[in-house]
Amino acid sequence: MSTPKLGIAMIGYQFMGRTHSNAWRQVAHFFDTPFEPILKVVCGRSETEVAAAAKKFGFMEHATRWQEVVTRDDIDVVDVCTPGDSHLPIVLAAVAAGKSVLCEKPLANELGEALQMLDAARKAGVIHMLCHNYRRAPAVQLAKRMIDEGILGHIHHYRGTYLQDWIVDPEFPRVWRLEKARAGSGALGDITSHSLDLARFLVGEISEVSGLLETFVKERPLEGGHGRGPVDVDDAALALLRFENGAIGTVEGTRFAPGRKNHNRFEINGSKGSLAFDLERMNELEVYEENGSESGFRTILATDPSHPFVSGWWPPGHVIGYEHTFIHTVLDFMRGIEAGQSPRPNFEDGVRNQRLLDTIERSHASRRWEKV
Repeated sequence: MSTPKLGIAMIGYQFMGRTHSNAWRQVAHFFDTPFEPILKVVCGRSETEVAAAAKKFGFMEHATRWQEVVTRDDIDVVDVCTPGDSHLPIVLAAVAAGKSVLCEKPLANELGEALQMLDAARKAGVIHMLCHNYRRAPAVQLAKRMIDEGILGHIHHYRGTYLQDWIVDPEFPRVWRLEKARAGSGALGDITSHSLDLARFLVGEISEVSGLLETFVKERPLEGGHGRGPVDVDDAALALLRFENGAIGTVEGTRFAPGRKNHNRFEINGSKGSLAFDLERMNELEVYEENGSESGFRTILATDPSHPFVSGWWPPGHVIGYEHTFIHTVLDFMRGIEAGQSPRPNFEDGVRNQRLLDTIERSHASRRWEKV
């Protein structure tokens, strides 16, 4: 029996469009998938650029109006890879047309929009998923398994840092990620949201936060060289966390850490041991278990076939990379479509994450602890 086909429409073709299209192209070559993904159409505003993207990424067609694409009968999945200001109308139209939706994070630019998307997806009964891809690094999945098995005991601490340096230069232009109207927030939504999602995934729900936001460069050159414009998003975001289970934590996200390119790290301390992970060494998981005088951190190379997702790839020690986390994401998304269940993280997680972002902003404004 032939594998049923799944028509994919991708809205957006820049950085995330590249990663998602690669995932859709590769997934069936390495895993037994319930569907055969068919790259039907990629959509973007520039006719010339989206045509080039379609050819480069392997799509059958290109389009410039997403409104016409998301209602097509040959489209089963709408994959949203655009800036946050356009997520709401695209998602609402897609779920109204009965399409399964994969959406880049954060789900929206503000909490009210995220709630609208979740409500619409529930009422339409469609499959929905949010792309927090770092959950699906094998080492992160292994960390989750070890925590659930009780190896760390009772969790006391979570500390997450996500450090980059790509806007340290004050003459770097004011790209869309530095405009609140398009991005919603700066380092908070762009990268700190990943640390918060990992905190929720690994430790549990967060009940209270104390936040601090800072913008170091208040204005930047406009793209195209026509003067300067204000920067109205944060360059750095920090928060203290209280978890519902009694653990405490910290998250820090900044794009002003010279030398740090994509330093997404967490450490978790429990009553019996500790775990640590760094995306820049993403195949490794640091583990500490108390063993008297022989105690010490050991490094597990998460490339064994028994480790999550690894059986689809290479022999032990043959490491995988960033792009594989997206392949694992679309794999689980297709499995969710087959099972009729929205895989985690889904729009419910998107709302919970958005509520955390909103609460951190409120805490920064009030200079007080705020309940989530």
